[in-house]
Amino acid sequence: MLEFFKKYRLFAIVMTCLSTIIVTAFYFALKKENVLPIYQPANVNVELVDNSIQHVTKYHKINDFSLVNQNGKTVTQQDYAGKIYVADFFFTTCQTICPIMTKNMAAIQKEILDNDDIMLLSHSVTPEIDTVAQLKRYAIEKGVIDSKWNLVTGDKKQIYDLARKSYLAVKSQGNHDYGMVHTENFMLIDKERRIRGFYDGTNEEDIKKLLEDIETLKASYE
Repeated sequence: MLEFFKKYRLFAIVMTCLSTIIVTAFYFALKKENVLPIYQPANVNVELVDNSIQHVTKYHKINDFSLVNQNGKTVTQQDYAGKIYVADFFFTTCQTICPIMTKNMAAIQKEILDNDDIMLLSHSVTPEIDTVAQLKRYAIEKGVIDSKWNLVTGDKKQIYDLARKSYLAVKSQGNHDYGMVHTENFMLIDKERRIRGFYDGTNEEDIKKLLEDIETLKASYE
């Protein structure tokens, strides 16, 4: 019996190593399935992308910005450095999809409240109406927590360019005053300022998917 085990010892070692390699390969293959895509202008609906960047296939990131939030504080990309965040475009006087979007963004805020690495960013598409005072009233009414969620206003062209050239989220009205057709899109942005997902901010199933994707993205940094 001892001779038998000696004879097949090398075979057993080889099979054990091979099994370990196979199991490990399967583990990483399954883990890879949970990696979120990185969206580039070339693979997003062309109606949502400025024609100057529709050809871009790699290295797309959210551009630098400087806007003002509900407290009159200047908010830049540095406030979101090293953060995962959800962005959208809205306006405070909207009576159609915005109340639903804001309610869903508030629900996301509740889920991420204890995680310092995750924030929210809502851009007004009517900055001429959404002054700091108007945003503050809206923020109080909707339960915005300042440390988690910035409602920002500012230069209309800058907001337009962010929507069309950075977040790839909003259709153009095709005029010359940087007007925008409103959008229900929520965008998930990673710590490298890349777009990792698009979601319908009025759809509860999409919001659930967004929360799941936030967890997936968080796990990718651990």
